[in-house]
Amino acid sequence: MRANANLFWIIAVFFFLADIVYTVWHVIYAQANGAQTVGEMVEWVGTVAIGLTGVLGVLIAFYLTKATRAIGGVLPEDRLDADIDDGDAEQGFFSPWSWWPVFLGAGAALVFLGLAIGFWIAIIGVPLALIGVVGWVYEYYRGYFSR
Repeated sequence: MRANANLFWIIAVFFFLADIVYTVWHVIYAQANGAQTVGEMVEWVGTVAIGLTGVLGVLIAFYLTKATRAIGGVLPEDRLDADIDDGDAEQGFFSPWSWWPVFLGAGAALVFLGLAIGFWIAIIGVPLALIGVVGWVYEYYRGYFSR
C-alpha cells in the first residue's frame, strides 16, 4: 500500500505541474493573439479540471498514507520476501446461484440509460433496482437458504 500511496503522490505532483505549464502556455498564447484581460488569457475549464485532478491525487494519496499508518504493519504486497499465499485472505461471501445481482444490474442500467436518453426509462428502472436490492438483501431470510 505504501507503493500505491507514493504513486498517487507522484501523480498529484505531475498534475499540479501540468496545470501550471498549461496555464502559462495558454496565457503566453493569448497574449500573442492580443488578449487584454485575465479572463481572456486564462482558459478556466482546463486549468480548473487539471488542478482538480491533482487535488484528487492528493486526496487518494493522503487516504492511502493514513491507512498504511493505521494498519501498523507492512502488507504482503510491500514485502520482498512475501509469498502469494500471504495475501490471499477471504474477500467476502458471495451468494451462489443468485440471480438478484443480475436483476439489480439491469435496473441500474435502466436508471443510467434513462438519465442519458429519456427520464421515463429511469422511472421504470428505479423500482426494478429497488426490488433487486431488497431481493438480494433478504435472499437468505426465506426459501431454501433461510436461516
